[in-house]
Amino acid sequence: MSILAQAGSAGATGFSLIWIVIMLVVLYFMMIRPQQKETKRKNAMLSELAVGDTVLTTSGFYGMVIDITEDTVIMEFGNNKNCRIPMQKAAIAVVEKPEDAIAEKEDKK
Repeated sequence: MSILAQAGSAGATGFSLIWIVIMLVVLYFMMIRPQQKETKRKNAMLSELAVGDTVLTTSGFYGMVIDITEDTVIMEFGNNKNCRIPMQKAAIAVVEKPEDAIAEKEDKK
């Protein structure tokens, strides 16, 4: 009787191991891979950042890039352009190129 119990327990262990592997694969495709894609997209966006671009920060402020160093950006805020603040590049959420704004206005006409 004990031989049958051991054989049934070995089959259950193999079955649960398969489910663990399946769950890890699903976890990779649902959580890890999309996060890696988003990180690559953000790094590409920040590498293409140039002086004169309009950006939206993670705190919700719109500003224009005045100067760029290795990991910081000096941005200009406000209508009269008298507020200049240094920020980390990581605080930039969206970059809008001036060429994109011109093309968008031409499309509306």
